[in-house]
Amino acid sequence: MAKTTAKPAAAPKAASKASAAKSASNGQAAPSVQPILNQQFNAPAPLQKYGTVSQRLPIGLDEKTRQQSVTNLNQLLADTITLRDLYKKHHWQVVGPTFYQLHLLYDKHYEEQSALVDTIAERIQILGGVAVAMAHDVAELTSIPRPPKDREEAPIQVGRLLEAHQIILKNCHDFAKQADEAGDDGTNDLAVSDVMRLNELQVWFVSEHVVDTPLARAE
Repeated sequence: MAKTTAKPAAAPKAASKASAAKSASNGQAAPSVQPILNQQFNAPAPLQKYGTVSQRLPIGLDEKTRQQSVTNLNQLLADTITLRDLYKKHHWQVVGPTFYQLHLLYDKHYEEQSALVDTIAERIQILGGVAVAMAHDVAELTSIPRPPKDREEAPIQVGRLLEAHQIILKNCHDFAKQADEAGDDGTNDLAVSDVMRLNELQVWFVSEHVVDTPLARAE
């Protein structure tokens, strides 16, 4: 009689993920990892309203001083964001014999203004305020005139940039003085050492591109 070889017992089926998780947690159901979506549609009250200040950080300044500085800095922030974006617009659209030089210069100034945006916004948060951020809010607040969507000649671009710089610098002088008188040395230092000095330097570099001088001729 032929010898029958016994088949090995079938391996038990792997436990389901749910069962494994349940046994691993001593009989407790595993926590869900499903993201909770669309929470913005049933959001509670905001953590802080724009335009207010809160004394979250002990920085030695009273509420009135911080409120004044936050209001002024948000104006500087909106104008700086607008100037930054104006540089990028001109960087993309510049044409003419000085294309290469201006293309590089505009992008360099864009990067410098971008860093300044961060510096101003962080100072607002340190003071307990809320920094303006979104494009439509910036457009409502900025004091810099809106440029057309069209491509313009390089001298016109330079003229728009210089106008924007001058608006920022005029405000900066006023805001620095107010911060100094209120004893907000941090905001005064930012206005003078960061905003004012960078904008004055950029004005110098940009202005020299529209100086009316004759071409040099070799004899």
